[in-house]
Amino acid sequence: MSFRELRNISEILRSLGYNRLISMESFRTPNFDLVADILNWLVKRFDPNSNIPFQIGTEQERVTFLKFVAQTMYDKARIKLNMKKLYSADGYAVKELLKISSLLYNSMRKNQAEEGDRMEIEFSLASKISDLKATRQTATEITSIGASVFDLLGSEVELREARAKCVARPLDNEDIEANLRNTIRQMNDNIESTRYKLEHLGADEANLKSKIDKKKSDLERNLNRYKSLQGVRPAFMDEYDRIEIELQKQYRLYLEKFKNLEYLENELEQYNRSEQEKFEESQKALKKLRAKDGLEGGRGRRRRDDDDDEISDDPEEDEDELADDDIADEGDDLSGSEAELSPSDGEGVLDDDDDPSDNDNNF
Repeated sequence: MSFRELRNISEILRSLGYNRLISMESFRTPNFDLVADILNWLVKRFDPNSNIPFQIGTEQERVTFLKFVAQTMYDKARIKLNMKKLYSADGYAVKELLKISSLLYNSMRKNQAEEGDRMEIEFSLASKISDLKATRQTATEITSIGASVFDLLGSEVELREARAKCVARPLDNEDIEANLRNTIRQMNDNIESTRYKLEHLGADEANLKSKIDKKKSDLERNLNRYKSLQGVRPAFMDEYDRIEIELQKQYRLYLEKFKNLEYLENELEQYNRSEQEKFEESQKALKKLRAKDGLEGGRGRRRRDDDDDEISDDPEEDEDELADDDIADEGDDLSGSEAELSPSDGEGVLDDDDDPSDNDNNF
């Protein structure tokens, strides 16, 4: 026990808010009630849900209380407490109390510092992204380590038996000496190889230096040759320039002919389209004329059928009327043919200068 430890425990408990005053003389003499109260308060402060039987009337109850406290702190914070020193309840128990109280005090100070820094520091996006990457990497590492630990724990049953056999087997001095000799021999070999490398280090360095000098001289020679070749004009460059000029002329001629060809093809396509439209119009007109002639012929036949129905029952009178009709029809046909053959109207006469192909086109 020291004065500094007593001062630290009193200041830390006062900072944590312990409800009783702790003086420098509190631990001069054994005081188990005070130590038990401090332990109970620290455990409640660390884990409010912990259920520790706070009964210290007898020695067995005190031992049980200390066991519960030690087991709880080991499970929650991995803090090992010496129950003998705590049971003595004197200055030696202060060191064990400082283990718990220092952890709480440091966490409180860190929390206050983080709250103060959070109000002052402005977080940047870059730091957040880096933290995110680090978190992802850590999560990946945790997953892989957990898988490897799981595999190792799966083989723990077999390894436990092998380990127990090895531990239970008596040690053989001859085997131990042989293993030590092998290890010593391997270390001596490594030392000899390292010494050999150190001795030949100067030769290797000189060899590398000569290689570097040779490469530098080759580089300088190649650079000089490159500069000399840059100033020399090749013999085929004149012919290359002439062919390039001729190629440009041929290309311009090709473009001109290509444009003319495209234009002529476009004109031919338009001409064929117009001729096709004219041909379709003439076909439509011809179909209309044929339909009109067929309609007039049908009307004439229906008219003749009606006249035949109205013929009287006297055969002689019918024959005389039919004869008269035939004579009239023949006279009409003759007059019509004379009218067609007469050149007075100028129709139906083909001149010598007319071309039959023109008539076909007009038709």
